[in-house]
Amino acid sequence: MAEHLALLLTLPSHSSPIASPSKYSIPTKSMAATVFGTAVAVAAASSSSASSTSRFLSSATRATLSFSSPSPSPSLLSRSSSSSSFNFLRSSPLISHLFLNQGRPNSCGSNRRFSASSTPKCLASDPEQLKSAREDIKQLLKTTFCHPILVRLGWHDAGTYNKNIEEWPQRGGANGSLRFDVELGHGANAGLINALKLIEPIKKKYSNITYADLFQLASATAIEEAGGPKIPMKYGRVDVVGPEQCPEEGRLPDAGPPSPASHLRDVFYRMGLNDKEIVALSGAHTLGRARPERSGWGKPETKYTKDGPGAPGGQSWTVQWLKFDNSYFKDIKEKIDEELLVLPTDAVLFEDPSFKVYAEKYLQDQESFFKDYAEAHAKLSNLGAKFDPPEGIVLDASPKPAGEKFDAAKYSYGKRELSDSMKQKIRAEYEAFGGSPDKALPTNYFLNIILVIAVLAILTSLLGN
Repeated sequence: MAEHLALLLTLPSHSSPIASPSKYSIPTKSMAATVFGTAVAVAAASSSSASSTSRFLSSATRATLSFSSPSPSPSLLSRSSSSSSFNFLRSSPLISHLFLNQGRPNSCGSNRRFSASSTPKCLASDPEQLKSAREDIKQLLKTTFCHPILVRLGWHDAGTYNKNIEEWPQRGGANGSLRFDVELGHGANAGLINALKLIEPIKKKYSNITYADLFQLASATAIEEAGGPKIPMKYGRVDVVGPEQCPEEGRLPDAGPPSPASHLRDVFYRMGLNDKEIVALSGAHTLGRARPERSGWGKPETKYTKDGPGAPGGQSWTVQWLKFDNSYFKDIKEKIDEELLVLPTDAVLFEDPSFKVYAEKYLQDQESFFKDYAEAHAKLSNLGAKFDPPEGIVLDASPKPAGEKFDAAKYSYGKRELSDSMKQKIRAEYEAFGGSPDKALPTNYFLNIILVIAVLAILTSLLGN
C-alpha cells in the first residue's frame, strides 16, 4: 500500500453554482485513524458509560491497526476486524454522508432530528424553506418591482425542454441550468443576469432549495403578486450540477422571425404545448418592457416607462405594465397607441386563424384567460424537470370542501330538487352496498320482508274465512 493517499473531496456549495474542489494529501495510517476516530466519537457520544467507551475505543484501535498495517500473511482476525470496521463505517450516518453521498443535493436540514433506527427522507427542496422564500420574494417584488424579469427567468429555464429527448438533463427544461454563465450568455437570455443577482441572496439564505425550484417559485409568485391567477405549482425539482449539462443555444423563441406563426409552433410544439397554451402564455406580455440594448426591440423609453417604477426606460406592451390582466390582447389588436410595443409574434395572434380563436376569447373574457394561463404556466414550469419526490411537493394543498349535511325536512316538503353534492353522497352510499347506475342491488332485503309479511297476512285471512 502506498504511504500516502490523495483524496479529492468535492463538497456541494449552495451559495455558488460550481463548488471548488480541494485536495488533501493524508497519510494512509493517519487517514484510517481519523476516519475510525470520527466514527468512534459519534458512537461514543451516545454512550453513558465511561468504561464501555474506553473498551470500545480500544477495540476500534486494534481494528484500525490491523487494517492499515501491511502483513505478508493476514490472519483471520485481521480480516474480520477490517471487515467489521468497514461495516461500521457504512452504518455511521456521519461517515456515510461525508464519503458516500458527496456532490448530491440534500435538503435534510441540520435542525432535523432522527433516531438511529430511521433514515430521514431528503427531498430536493425543503417545503418549509420554500414557504419562507416565497415570503422573501414577495418583499423583493414590493421594493424592486422586478415582476417581469422574474417571470422571464422561470420561463427561460423551463423553455429549453425538448419532448423528443427522454434523457435527463439532455432534454432541457426546468433544471436550474440557467444559473451557469454558458447559458446566461445565450442571446435570448440577455439581461437575466440581473434576475439572478436579485434572488441569489434568497438562495444563500435558504440553502436547502434548488435553483430549479427557486426560479419557478419566483416566476409564479411574481404573476400572483401582480394580480394574476393562482398558479397550481408543485416543487421538488432536481438541479443539474455543472455547466456541461446546459442545453445548446437556439431552443428559445425569437421575437421577429420571418414566419412568426410557424416559428412559435416549431418552438412550443417541441415543448409539448398547443395553440391554446401558446396564446395564453403570450398574454404574460401584459407585464414588462422590451429594452433595445438587450433584445434589439422596443424604444429606449416611452411616456409609460420613463419614470419607472424600478429602472426607467424600455417600451411596454401595455399601459399598466406591472398589472397582470387581459389588456395585452386589446392593445395588440387595436394597435392605436404608438407608445406600446407590438412584436411580430404578438401581431400574429390575431392574424393566424387558430391563434385568433383564443386571442379573441381572452380579449372578451378575462376569467377564461386567467384559467387557461394558470394551467399553461404550471405545465411550462414542470417541463423536463426531475422531481424528488417523484410526485412533487405542493405547498398550498386546497382543503376538501365539507359535505352538505342531510336534512330530510328540506326534501320532504315542496318537492325540492336534490343538490349535486347530495346526489353524489346518496350515490356513493348506494354503490357502497353493491349497487350501480347500471345494476340494481343483488338483494333488496327490506322489500323481501314486506312481501313475506303481505303473503302471511293474505294466507291468515284466507284460513280464517
